[in-house]
Amino acid sequence: MQIIAHRGASGDYPENTLLAIEQAIAQGADAVEIDVFSVDGELIVIHDHHLARTTNGSGSLYQHNLAQLQQLDAGLGQRIPTLWQVLQLLAPTTLWLNIELKGDNTVAPLLPLLERAKRELQFDLSRLLISSFNHHLLAALKLQLPALKLGALTASMPVDYAAFAQQLQAYSVNCDVSFINQAFVDDAKARGLKVYVYTVDQADDIARMAQYGVDGIFSNYPARSQQRLNSQP
Repeated sequence: MQIIAHRGASGDYPENTLLAIEQAIAQGADAVEIDVFSVDGELIVIHDHHLARTTNGSGSLYQHNLAQLQQLDAGLGQRIPTLWQVLQLLAPTTLWLNIELKGDNTVAPLLPLLERAKRELQFDLSRLLISSFNHHLLAALKLQLPALKLGALTASMPVDYAAFAQQLQAYSVNCDVSFINQAFVDDAKARGLKVYVYTVDQADDIARMAQYGVDGIFSNYPARSQQRLNSQP
């Protein structure tokens, strides 16, 4: 079961910052998950479109231009990074990256950026998983870049379990720890899907996910979660 650093090592460092991602690498995470919005045609790494929770800014990011957003403090003096900066940071490592698309205008700037990463950073696109709760974005991506791995996000327990992810030709189904059960995991596996679960930090949840046989968990504390996983009987 892999450990995916949720917004980087966000339990101890400012989420979705280069510092949190650097710490995830240092803590031995298998992968990093980040969230992106598009502003002025640039993909920036932040979870909320309102700024107050994670920065010293106010209002919506859509009320600011890119230059203004890059002046904000995202915690401990960190700036809001761009997706390109994250790709540069991860390129020399072996970690894979889950990019969650938050804004509905994120597909158009993503495609040329991935081509640039492949060309300039020799970034293997098989190391990427693109996820979203907006399944229309995933369907559009599949049409334009069929080889890209997609993660279909859900915060519910659909009547037909993971059928929606199979219909999207997804690589994985990414689901909420509050809803997942053995029946869902078994159904997803039967459809050839990987199962990744968010957000899993507690020892009992880690043990339960291991028992279900999920492929990975998103954790705010990657090192601690790895230790707890290793201590399972």
